[in-house]
Amino acid sequence: MRISFCQGLLTGAILLNLLILYYVSRAQQQMMEKRKELGRGTRRAALPASGLGGGLGLLVGAGGEPGVVGLEGHNRGPRVTVLLREFENFENYVGDVVKSFLRQRPELPFLAVADTSPYPPLVLSEGARLLVLSPSPDQPPQAHRPEFHVQTEFVLLVPDGVELEQPRAIERLIRELEGEGGGPVRLVAAPVLARSAVQCLHLRVNLREWTATYSPAASGSSGSVCTALQGDAVVLIRTEDLFNLSVPLGRPLFSSLFVQTTLRDWKVKLLESPCFSANHRPLFSSAHNQWKADTRLKEATGKLMRSFGLKRLLLSDGKEQWYGCSKETPRCFGTVQDDTPDYLYLDRWTPPCCLRALRETTKYVINILESSGVRYWLEGGTLLGAVRHQDIIPWDYDVDLGIYLEDVPNCDHLKNLDSGSLVDANGYVWERAVEGDFYRVQYSETNHLHVDLWPFYPRNGIMTKDTWTEHKQDVEFPEHFLQPLIPMPFASITAYGPNNQRAFLELKFGEGVIENPQYPNPSKKRLDRSKL
Repeated sequence: MRISFCQGLLTGAILLNLLILYYVSRAQQQMMEKRKELGRGTRRAALPASGLGGGLGLLVGAGGEPGVVGLEGHNRGPRVTVLLREFENFENYVGDVVKSFLRQRPELPFLAVADTSPYPPLVLSEGARLLVLSPSPDQPPQAHRPEFHVQTEFVLLVPDGVELEQPRAIERLIRELEGEGGGPVRLVAAPVLARSAVQCLHLRVNLREWTATYSPAASGSSGSVCTALQGDAVVLIRTEDLFNLSVPLGRPLFSSLFVQTTLRDWKVKLLESPCFSANHRPLFSSAHNQWKADTRLKEATGKLMRSFGLKRLLLSDGKEQWYGCSKETPRCFGTVQDDTPDYLYLDRWTPPCCLRALRETTKYVINILESSGVRYWLEGGTLLGAVRHQDIIPWDYDVDLGIYLEDVPNCDHLKNLDSGSLVDANGYVWERAVEGDFYRVQYSETNHLHVDLWPFYPRNGIMTKDTWTEHKQDVEFPEHFLQPLIPMPFASITAYGPNNQRAFLELKFGEGVIENPQYPNPSKKRLDRSKL
């Protein structure tokens, strides 16, 4: 078979591309091997700064050559890169921090990291570099990836305005971290003086419940070990550990760092000394700039927590911060398919903001039903949650109440709904459901978390209704379960339920339902009870 000129040219181009891909892969593999060798004291060959533009480049020591640092005076490359992540463009002391560290330790690489190019531009001394994390279409991928810009065994994370007064303070931190070996302590911290005292905290992150909980821990003594810090501190971490995090340099830095390290069961050791000084107090020269910084911190925290899937923070002082849905925003999940909300497929339960909204709506609806003389009872999975948890089932996404159909005319919110929906004075939406002959009360016009009201009526001693669903628990039942209705705790209020709750639930769901929790549709997603 004869090969045409075009076919030959195409074949050559394919072979050339394969050859290029091979050498690129080899170069990346060699780069990673060099980083591992650094832990054994091997000198680093710095990557070229070409293509990084704007003064960006890989770090070298002052004067363009690696310096000498070490515990025993051996001739080796620097073991630590100083990294400053937290600073504000409109007012900062990055230049002073650089001068302080390089005056005492001119051989140390110094890296200032920003999301976008700072304006006004930073003025940095020789030996310091700026890394902009946002990618640019005219630059190679490594230009904005910090792991390509750190060629040392350790990274020292420093806050804005800090100063290095004791040249050997960094060696003390290294000795402490190395002394921990391969144990759970993977970070060592030293306090920054003349600022708010740094605190050791215990942090528990429960991704399944979308929640992070901070609690006080022992602090102020040398060698305090905890899982998070609050306040100003200098933190030393191995480079390999830092860049094994999903988001190594997220902002706020400590919030991002300690959420990720906690999920890996790593700990931080807070030393009493050495201490780092900070003469720029306060950090911002005006109340307006302080307000700007506080506003940006709040925005950055919200963005970070939402990206981590954390919707509720419980702080060490007892306060709460919420980053989920509200009356003014849509609920956290979309239309439920096959009785299985999307979060169950992520091995998560109902977001706490959604549970809060359901509790508020339930309390509100029950109060109106009771004041209107409408008999009601906890129905279906809502009753099951009340018996099992005294609350909504942690993975449920709505609340069900049964009501007597003959009592509907007693309630102004329900009796005229045949002609449309009603938005009441508190923003709740009352409507006749489009899916059948029952009522629905939504948290708001925007947020459609809801309580369903199912009208039953007695017929020959049996409670029945006109609309049925495909749920197995949606069945008729004897009226004697409602005679009388029994008060019971539910979601921090007292609600009414059937008088023989176990028999009622086993009639609807089957024997042993209370002791054997399961997701609504096990054929789609089954609950792993070993993780309860």
